[in-house]
Amino acid sequence: MINKKGLLLVLSGPSGTGKGTICKKYLEKNKNVKLSISATTRKPREGEIEGISYYYKTKQDFEEMINNNEFLEYASIYDNYYGTPKKAIFDELEKGNDVILEIEMQGAMQVKKAYPEAVCIFILPPSLLELKNRIVGRGTETPEQIEKRFNSAYDEIKKLGDYDYFIFNNVVEKSVEEIHGIVYSEKNKVIRYKNEILDMFERELEKC
Repeated sequence: MINKKGLLLVLSGPSGTGKGTICKKYLEKNKNVKLSISATTRKPREGEIEGISYYYKTKQDFEEMINNNEFLEYASIYDNYYGTPKKAIFDELEKGNDVILEIEMQGAMQVKKAYPEAVCIFILPPSLLELKNRIVGRGTETPEQIEKRFNSAYDEIKKLGDYDYFIFNNVVEKSVEEIHGIVYSEKNKVIRYKNEILDMFERELEKC
């Protein structure tokens, strides 16, 4: 049999669609799937743990990693760097383990450019009204902030065509099952393993 590499699963979508919940539930059901850990230059918050919450770096160390092309993607947000280190992800993929990365859309497109084999999944709300209700239900933002976030979400949805798959997140358990289906399909795509399969049968043919 052929040795299948792991898949890099990239989840993104507008705020309020439930990406984090889907990611958490998927990891609970799939212990062999690894969560991608980001690096950042911001200080750890209470309860955060090095190597689990983030990899905490100095600005100098982070910029050195940028210069060494060690990130799949990175961005500067509010005077701090955030990025996705390559090595830990590629090590897991080579072992045959899948890696899941929950990330905003700009970063997702950087990942896709740097690693075209990544499977990018766009998480959609059941409806715009439901999305607005979810944002309002948080109770943490002013009406002006809610309206801005809602309009931003619609602009992000219009970029759906940049992704490989979409999921309407109405019921979390159903969304997790849909990801299972996507992973199964991707791992059986001919284009991923055609050469390995043909080489395997060619070697067998020589023994017949």
